[in-house]
Amino acid sequence: MHIKRRVSRVIKIGGCLIGGKNPVAIQSMTKTRTADIDNTVGQINRLEKAGCAIVRLAIKDSFDAAALKKIKPRVKLPLVADIHFSHRLAIEAAENGADKVRLNPGNIDNPRQIKEVIAALRAAGIPLRIGLNSGSVKGAGGRNVPMADKLLAACMNYVRIIEKQKFRDIVISLKANNVLDTVEAYRKVAGACDYPLHLGVTATGSPYQGIIKSSVALGSLLLEGIGDTLRVSLTDSPLEEVKAARAILESLELCRPQGVQLISCPTCGRCELDLIDIVKKLEGKLSSVRYRNLVFPLKVAVMGCVVNGPGEAKEADLGIAFGRGAGILFSRGKMVKKVPEKDCIRVLLREIDLRR
Repeated sequence: MHIKRRVSRVIKIGGCLIGGKNPVAIQSMTKTRTADIDNTVGQINRLEKAGCAIVRLAIKDSFDAAALKKIKPRVKLPLVADIHFSHRLAIEAAENGADKVRLNPGNIDNPRQIKEVIAALRAAGIPLRIGLNSGSVKGAGGRNVPMADKLLAACMNYVRIIEKQKFRDIVISLKANNVLDTVEAYRKVAGACDYPLHLGVTATGSPYQGIIKSSVALGSLLLEGIGDTLRVSLTDSPLEEVKAARAILESLELCRPQGVQLISCPTCGRCELDLIDIVKKLEGKLSSVRYRNLVFPLKVAVMGCVVNGPGEAKEADLGIAFGRGAGILFSRGKMVKKVPEKDCIRVLLREIDLRR
């Protein structure tokens, strides 16, 4: 299967191009106070190493806006200034080096103020993200109007205000807090304009719920070719957001696999060893930077019985297919040796190291 991407205009965010045929870019958001420069820089640089391509920062006051000027020389990722309520902070952020500004139409909707922001963005040569959330969207009709229609109407009204200023460096996001409204809103806006779309689900809940909601919503849209950037919003570390986003893109073959891709069976009554414990321990070892940054990604299969185990192990770069208390090690489709259960993690890590 080949995913046919929606055709969108190309927008430049710092050194990152989105839209067109450019790869879907992973975005996250710092969870530090932006004016806390050292901690913010440290978090941004860790996000870059994890695979993040664009980072958003909360700008709550002039101290945060001024901090952008000191943060920018110390990081490589494009900086997106997240603005609510105050259009003046958007102007300050643009003047202090932001690579993109996000406005929320739910709390900055005065045409004169929008015009002033657009003038600042044009002077700085940076784009605008129109970022709508279901929690703050305005629209007529109350509960009688579906949320997706509210989001679309508010978005396109905002777009028309901005296009009157002859400004088209625009990115759009329409985030609801549930899957169905989110998917429907993005489908509607994808057909209404050619601006690149930033995908996300807002206020997703716990990390467990958040990953499931985001995977279903974002995966559905990406399969339809919709989406140019994405963020998996979690009540958790931003590094976990990037990790989840990478997993979504890798599962759809929309980005090059990174590090070790671990394949394992769900186990059943045929399994004669504690495969769950083996996989958890192996996954913990493979999550270290040492294995995440392999030059060539590896597929490693750990299978618990003889039904599909040998076939899956042969298809992987490395694999072990277990029987009772021991398994057969496969390397690129060839049987290598028998491995006792107690030695399997050590043997697999050693084989991975030989391929570094």
